[in-house]
Amino acid sequence: MKKGYLALVLHTHLPYIKHPEEDYFLEENWLYEAITESYLPLLDVFNRLRKENVYFQLTMSITPPLVNMLSDPLLLERYDKYIRSRISLAEEELKENINMPKGKILAFYQKRLKHLYELFSKQLNSDILKGFKELQDGGFLEIITCTATHEILPLEQNNKIKEIQVEVGIDTYREAFGRNPNGIWLGECAYTKGLDEILSANGILFTVLDSHGLLHGEPPPVFGISAPVVSKNGVVFFGRDPMASKQVWSASEGYPGDFNYREFYKDIGYEISPEKVKRYLHPAGFRFDSGIKLHKITGKVPLKDKEFYDPEAAFETAETHAGNYMFNMEKEVEYLLNIYKKDPIIVVPFDTELFGHWWFEGPEFLYSLFNKISKFSKSLETVSLSRYIDRFPIMQISEPDASSWGEGGYFKVWLNEETDWIYEHLNVLGKRMMDCSNRFQKSSFLQKRLLNQMTRELLLAESSDWAFLITVGTAVNYARSREIFHINSFNYLYDQLINGKLDLRFLDWLSIKDSIFPKINYEIFKEDK
Repeated sequence: MKKGYLALVLHTHLPYIKHPEEDYFLEENWLYEAITESYLPLLDVFNRLRKENVYFQLTMSITPPLVNMLSDPLLLERYDKYIRSRISLAEEELKENINMPKGKILAFYQKRLKHLYELFSKQLNSDILKGFKELQDGGFLEIITCTATHEILPLEQNNKIKEIQVEVGIDTYREAFGRNPNGIWLGECAYTKGLDEILSANGILFTVLDSHGLLHGEPPPVFGISAPVVSKNGVVFFGRDPMASKQVWSASEGYPGDFNYREFYKDIGYEISPEKVKRYLHPAGFRFDSGIKLHKITGKVPLKDKEFYDPEAAFETAETHAGNYMFNMEKEVEYLLNIYKKDPIIVVPFDTELFGHWWFEGPEFLYSLFNKISKFSKSLETVSLSRYIDRFPIMQISEPDASSWGEGGYFKVWLNEETDWIYEHLNVLGKRMMDCSNRFQKSSFLQKRLLNQMTRELLLAESSDWAFLITVGTAVNYARSREIFHINSFNYLYDQLINGKLDLRFLDWLSIKDSIFPKINYEIFKEDK
């Protein structure tokens, strides 16, 4: 019996943020929030499915910056303090409100946070990557890599640096997961013709593009986005299904906007006393999200009119939505089978933080979805992208077109009047790095340290995240300062190298602060490599 395949792809990424110079740095919380609300809850539901002998498969990218942060002793130590402080806050709030309507919700958070901390500290021994690796080794999860720092490769002028971004991504993956990756997530799904040659040369089997990248390919794909295509260089391209994706991620038209679900924008961090803020959130009294949110979406009403959250009702709603999504996917498969007479694949990529962080009930939705498909569906099966290729190795040859999954479908989110200044600097830095790697082939120990740190600063400056945040107007000052910091740090090191006057104190400090890619070697930039 012919059937269709549902391929969920979770893109797991955060920009590299580490501030050892301060005990509490607000932007580091992006990582701690993602761990508490997305990564640990997803590991929890995946492990539940595995223990219950439920068949499921999905694909997940874990980018090199995130791999490095999840392996960093300082950040893991700080995360331990972060989640323990949230447990203490929930406990104190519960004691004070035990007989109040919100007491039940606070008890839910206390139990949940303790369970997640047990998973993190005892079961995983603080090694979150280990949890995902075990799922991959068990055949449930396929982990793929990403470019070194999520660079928008079509905006990179230097072909050598494009190659390095891919190579470092593969090396980081190999170090973390003990094998070579089959696939790669290109930063923001950004592609342009010719990149497949670099991917193929580095052993990459597949990647994912937005739908128009495939549909505008040459020649156009016979099966649209319901089957992958392969380029002349042997790289397989899967296309995102926009409608199947929208049902899940859209807060206005999809499931996350249901009135029973948790309200993201009302958090007790803005309601508790100043003394509690200093005790549990930040000693200077800065208010920000604690992650403890007691209200549901309710409807299109002001935040002050939001009703209390009911976790049981919300999770029941997630189960209903999972059943509805399975039904919709079965109908799409039925439709595609009637047209193409070929087993179709529905590829639905999402940012991992959608599940848990933005949509609190998202992990439970996935748990119910995988459960229902495994037990009840006769026409639909979940599949990893490599498994689909193994089953259906014969595919159409087509050359995909330039595209991204950003607004507008191309590259204006990262290259516009607010961000164009970045790329002038990156072009100069890239040329300087290549020049230095060739000029200093016989370098001293200190020169090697300096050149390796220059490599880190260049790669960090190439991150797409800072341009993205500047464009969308989120944390603009921080994003601009990070970009400027990496550019200036590179140039300061470069001047020291050229002038032969090393500032060892600065190099020592920068090596601790920007310690990403600890085994990086500047010689990757040599042109004769």
